[in-house]
Amino acid sequence: MQTNEPVTLSRDVDAAVIPVGTKVTLQKGEQAYITQSLGGSYTVIVNGNMFRIEGANADALGVEKAAATPQKTSVPANPEQLEKHVWDAMKACYDPEIPVNIVDLGLIYDCKLTPIGEGSNKADIKMTLTAPGCGMGPMLAQDVQNKLLSIEGIDEANVELVWDPQWNQGMMSEAARLQLGLY
Repeated sequence: MQTNEPVTLSRDVDAAVIPVGTKVTLQKGEQAYITQSLGGSYTVIVNGNMFRIEGANADALGVEKAAATPQKTSVPANPEQLEKHVWDAMKACYDPEIPVNIVDLGLIYDCKLTPIGEGSNKADIKMTLTAPGCGMGPMLAQDVQNKLLSIEGIDEANVELVWDPQWNQGMMSEAARLQLGLY
């Protein structure tokens, strides 16, 4: 969802300044332009500044709240199926400035699943950011962790931000480069 018309905030709403990640409160009555609504959050521009608003606060934008995080269902039948669920969950995480998921952006460097009990696994993820100084890193890492913990069979999720090797556009999938017009 992207709007050319402003929406008026119907109530005060918590947001994070992009790209620094500082928490702020946007005030009721302010005009916002929604530039991106992917992965359960919204990127908006208010007074020339960019902010991320979590999906739980969609009503402040006059948007219907998305369904709550899905409840855990049955345990995947095998480790390959579980790993597929993990990668699919990470593909539901988006950089707030770029309309491409973090997997296709090439931000996930490693994904290791380790059994920790019967039907219980730990996910260890190494990810990077497009720029080392991006203050949105902890928020994106938390988003990944939350999505992984919603998967049946994942009971621990550790997301580590790493900087080696440094990210570059060559790490993006072909689909991401096509979507962003980089061919």
